[in-house]
Amino acid sequence: GASRNQGATWHQEASSSVPRDEGRSGRVGDTSQARTQALKRIWAYIKEHDLQDPQNKKVIICDEKLKKIFEGKDRVGFLEIAKLIGPHFL
Repeated sequence: GASRNQGATWHQEASSSVPRDEGRSGRVGDTSQARTQALKRIWAYIKEHDLQDPQNKKVIICDEKLKKIFEGKDRVGFLEIAKLIGPHFL
């Protein structure tokens, strides 16, 4: 009924904040799983494009795509990544 449609609307609005294919069911409980999947994909992207600082592997050198999700920063520490993607899952 109506509550199901409201859930679909919420999901459609929320999914614009979630990276593609991450939050399909729209349930709040999926947020941590979506975030985990996003972190895995981001890390794979970093490795694939060789974006780790050669002198300090814990530092990521952001290309234009990463800057969009990491608040425009040129470099981010590995431990910052989870915090910086958090707002994308609200």
